[in-house]
Amino acid sequence: MRKRLIFNAFSMNAVSHVYHGLWRHPQTRQTELNQLSTWVELAGILEKGRFDALFLADVIGVDKGHNGSWDVYLKEGIHFPANDPSVLAAALIGATTNLGLTFTSSILQSHPFDFARRVSTLDHLSGGRVGWNIVTTTSRNAAANFGFDEPVPHDERYRWADEYVEVAYKLWEGSWDDDAVRLDRTAQVYADPTRIRTIDHVGPRYRVAGPHLTSPSPQRTPVLIQAGSSRAGRAFAARNAEATFVVCLTPEAARSAIADIRVELAKAGRRPEDLLFFQGLSFVVGSTEEEAWRKARAIDDYVSTDGLAAHVGRDLGIDFGLLDPQKPVADYKIEGLQGFTQFFEEANPGKRARLVDLVTAMSYNGRIVGTPEQIADRLEDWQDAGIDGVNVAYQTTPGSFVDFIDHVMPVLRERGLAQRDYAPGTLRERLFPGRPAFLARNHPAARFRHPQRQAAE
Repeated sequence: MRKRLIFNAFSMNAVSHVYHGLWRHPQTRQTELNQLSTWVELAGILEKGRFDALFLADVIGVDKGHNGSWDVYLKEGIHFPANDPSVLAAALIGATTNLGLTFTSSILQSHPFDFARRVSTLDHLSGGRVGWNIVTTTSRNAAANFGFDEPVPHDERYRWADEYVEVAYKLWEGSWDDDAVRLDRTAQVYADPTRIRTIDHVGPRYRVAGPHLTSPSPQRTPVLIQAGSSRAGRAFAARNAEATFVVCLTPEAARSAIADIRVELAKAGRRPEDLLFFQGLSFVVGSTEEEAWRKARAIDDYVSTDGLAAHVGRDLGIDFGLLDPQKPVADYKIEGLQGFTQFFEEANPGKRARLVDLVTAMSYNGRIVGTPEQIADRLEDWQDAGIDGVNVAYQTTPGSFVDFIDHVMPVLRERGLAQRDYAPGTLRERLFPGRPAFLARNHPAARFRHPQRQAAE
């Protein structure tokens, strides 16, 4: 029996998330993004299927990244409109009992004092089921939305992120002692003033006095996730994250990326088991391989190539709309595309990659089409490469998740690759069996704990 994989449903409170154009499919609820019933239904399906968490992506701006315009993003609903995922997570707390609720929030969009208070509130109300996907936004429009003339330079964003999380750690971990709440009705003492303190943070960007306005929540600090793939991003994840979201092209590429990040993890004084790796994948399931591919082709009839190009190009900082999609990629000599070009041409011997080929390959490299047994085999390959879990992307919602839960999960459970029921405890305790609800002692946030609390651990 293998170690079980972690399964998160990867979604976004938007019309179109990963597979653009599919909002037109007659069997999806993507256009019902503003209806709470859409999300309550999905959360119920995921909880019944024993998914670990709902992982909500986000953006805070829309850029003119295709044909020098933002028209395609608006016309095709590509990450626009996009509602606040933390508000959606709050709304789903009462509709769920065990499902983790992980949402994305950028260092750009909220002051860390306000953010820390909001997260502690969510962690209290959910009984410790909250996770935070930490992002450092690159969008030009997002920068303008928050008063910046230009996006903050790459490495500077991560220096900013270091201070941002430091402020949050001080509030979550250091402001209140575990025994600060006394609830002594006779002595009229709710909280012991000697067990609560200010943080008096003074840094390049923030001055925060404290104390934290919220008492310690079940996890204190939410489960921390980060998805940076750059050198600075990987180093930040190694220092701070408990899970990192990767989108590797193959299991072999995942093996290499994981080894690289684990080098950074050791430099940060942390252990290999302190960081989980979630690979982004999607699935089309059939009772036979032929049926699965027939379903995949029917789904692809709705796909927008323009939408895929606009999404991929925006993330890479390349306006594919201004380039000839039929021209070989090599003719453009775009440095950032060379690795993807090599992957495509190795997978298609004798064929020179065109831009249209590359856009499709980059969007679809994480899709697995086959029978439940074939999908389970492939997931074993990913696990052997070092992956701890999967962020399952949908093509139709909730249909893609229903198919996976009804047909693939039983096979995975037989192989020990999926949980049969939820373990007790917080989200952190479920993701890291045998560990406490709080962050590990070797996490950098632990240094902000009061010496008395550190000594007791």
